[in-house]
Amino acid sequence: MKKILLATLLAVALLPTSSFATKFANQFTEFELPPQWQCNLEGAEWVCQNTNEAKKKDAIIVLAAKLKGDQDSLDQYLTYLKAAKSFTSVQGKPVKSEPRYAKTVNLSGQAWVDSLHLESEIPGFYTRYLATIKQDIGVLVTYSINKAKYQQYLDEFENMVKTLKVFRKAGGINVAPANTNLFQNAQIPQGVSEGTVFSGAAPAGGSEGDQPKKKDELPLTYILVGAGALGLLLILRKKKG
Repeated sequence: MKKILLATLLAVALLPTSSFATKFANQFTEFELPPQWQCNLEGAEWVCQNTNEAKKKDAIIVLAAKLKGDQDSLDQYLTYLKAAKSFTSVQGKPVKSEPRYAKTVNLSGQAWVDSLHLESEIPGFYTRYLATIKQDIGVLVTYSINKAKYQQYLDEFENMVKTLKVFRKAGGINVAPANTNLFQNAQIPQGVSEGTVFSGAAPAGGSEGDQPKKKDELPLTYILVGAGALGLLLILRKKKG
């Protein structure tokens, strides 16, 4: 029996675990970054990307904050994100987004507006928006993922969202004026989008059938480890018999 218990514990120990060792924090928010990611201040926005050059084109996080104005409330954010967004790509082509959902959620005791669009910031990319109000500022966190890599990055970004916190530090803070639009303040910087994100982007377009779904398939590593553990248990039982 002890051998069986030992084999089970060994199998569990070999299961892959997610590592979110890096915590990012600025003057208005904090969250745990996926491994090998870092954030830098690019003009008025914070931009976070993978430090691996080959993966920079896959996904990007942009953060922005502004002083609260007449257009800043959760209801107005929700209305804004329920509608399709239109913009012109760096190639000069008109693009109209496809809203997938817009709702209010609670994260660490804070109410946020949570929304997902296809091609609202970058052609061929999904972008998720998380917007909220904290005292006298509006805060927006967006992350965009290449449509072809959405499932690959989904778990990492879900864990990031679960650790998302917002606060209002006293003193000076790098925010936009009250009369600006929060969502326009969080646009991906031109140099970043042209140099790293647009290269390798999936073709523009998409339909209702492209709706991203959470992964429910069992990873191959889990299957192999489980099969190995089962085989080990059978051998131990055979020897015991």
